[in-house]
Amino acid sequence: MKGIHKVVLAMVSVVTLSAMLLTGCSGGGGTLTIGGSSTVQPLSEAWAEAFVVDNSEIDISVQGGGSSAGVKGAADGTLDIGAASREMKSDEKAASPELIVYHVAADGVAIVVHPSSNVENLSLADVADVFAAGSNDEWTVINREEGSGTRDVFEELVMSGARIAAKAEFLPSNGAVKEKVASTENAIGYISLGYVDASVKPITVDGVVCNEENVVNGSYPVMRYLNYITNGEAEGTAKAFIDFVLGTAGQDIAAAEGYIKVN
Repeated sequence: MKGIHKVVLAMVSVVTLSAMLLTGCSGGGGTLTIGGSSTVQPLSEAWAEAFVVDNSEIDISVQGGGSSAGVKGAADGTLDIGAASREMKSDEKAASPELIVYHVAADGVAIVVHPSSNVENLSLADVADVFAAGSNDEWTVINREEGSGTRDVFEELVMSGARIAAKAEFLPSNGAVKEKVASTENAIGYISLGYVDASVKPITVDGVVCNEENVVNGSYPVMRYLNYITNGEAEGTAKAFIDFVLGTAGQDIAAAEGYIKVN
């Protein structure tokens, strides 16, 4: 698994103009603003860097903020493309029925512990019990903050209605969770498969490894799609960018970054 692309992209630009691409551009003036999920953010950065190589004077700003912020930004027009690591919620669909969702990659949510831990496997019910109990002498429970798509998926697929204990650490990103688990001997947390590296130990869930094969075949139980969201059908630069992301080159980048192709 290759490591996450770590360059935080504030703005990417090159020198020449592609007039055809800019016609009807939803971002206007050759700009594109993408924001939301911290899981999708490094992918957006990698895709943006590759996209501007052949598409001149397209300024792409990539931001974080969480999946809920991605949906909201797409709805209110502050983002040309919102990013979410979960599906839209029913209240979001009701409030903004004009939003269009594009699956741009697939992902597993890995349950991770400190590399020194002797825990190799937990059942899905055991994982739920740990997070419902919260931090104690056995575990330091590391959770995600409100608005996180990764947390929403974890709550839906693992907790099954049970509440995550308030006695836990709540962190703002996959990277922050990974760093905390890596530095805390009895920690347990959950992160995107694309963030897993040697600094943490992913455990099996009901004996199933979190990897591409098991996510694709459905045997690993905590799987989700990574999504781009636009206000109406994507047009202009936004459409060109999403077409690139869903094409061969874009999907190869997703695989290189540790995610799973959807095309």
